[in-house]
Parts: sequence; C-alpha cells; structure tokens
Amino acid sequence: MISTRGRYALRMMVDLAQHQGEGFVSLKDIAKRQEISKKYLEQIIPVLNRAALLETSRGFAGGYRLVKAPHQYTVAEILFATEGNLAPVSCLSGTENNCPRQNECATLFVWQGLQKVEIDYLNSITLQDILDKQEEKLGNNYSI
Repeated sequence: MISTRGRYALRMMVDLAQHQGEGFVSLKDIAKRQEISKKYLEQIIPVLNRAALLETSRGFAGGYRLVKAPHQYTVAEILFATEGNLAPVSCLSGTENNCPRQNECATLFVWQGLQKVEIDYLNSITLQDILDKQEEKLGNNYSI
C-alpha cells in the first residue's frame, strides 16, 4: 500500500509540473492548491531533494521546481524515492530474499509477478501523462 507520504509527494510533483513555467514555486502555494499541510510537505522535500528530483532556491523568490521535464519523471521513481520499495510482501522488500522458505514457497512467483506488473505499470506513467490526462478530463468538462 502506498503511504500518505508517497501520495502527497506525487501530488506535489504534479503541481510543480503544472506550474513549471512559473519558475520556483513556493511550498505555501503548493500546500494551498493541494490542500496538504505545509508542515507535511516540508518533511517530503528532503526526500525528493536527496533523490535529485527537485531544485531548491532560497530567498525572496525562492521555492521549488522540477530538475527535468515532466515527461522524464516516472511515477515509479517518485514513489521509490518516498516509499523505499513497493514490494507486495515483506520477503521481496529487500535487495535479497532472505526468507527461509523461499525455495519451497509455492506462492513466491505470484508475489514476484505482482511486483513486476506494479513496477512496470508505474514506470510506464510519467508526470506528463498525468498532466495530459488531467487536461483531457478538464477539457471535456463543458456544456452548451
């Protein structure tokens, strides 16, 4: 299950992608638009900075912006940065499966397959895809 931290990090990155033409975006503005506590976002920023997903500027016109173009960010890389891993079961959460039952586990292939599908899916979606889908959704929201 994706934690609140992961979900909010993704929303923050989408917000930065939506406002990328505005230069550095303040955390206060992101928090207000996304209806997320600024204090909570302040806890997510260092994680995204360590993963080199954001650029930071301090001072009067300071804030945050994307390091790359929205099409260069996958949902998977953002979630891996905030969640650590996306394993469906604990035996797959590390770099090595240390489960003493791994050789006789009849269901291990099920969990490995689920993990592969999940990661492949999340790697197939970029921030740009999210922006495009949102624009499509909002663009079709008119009446005569």
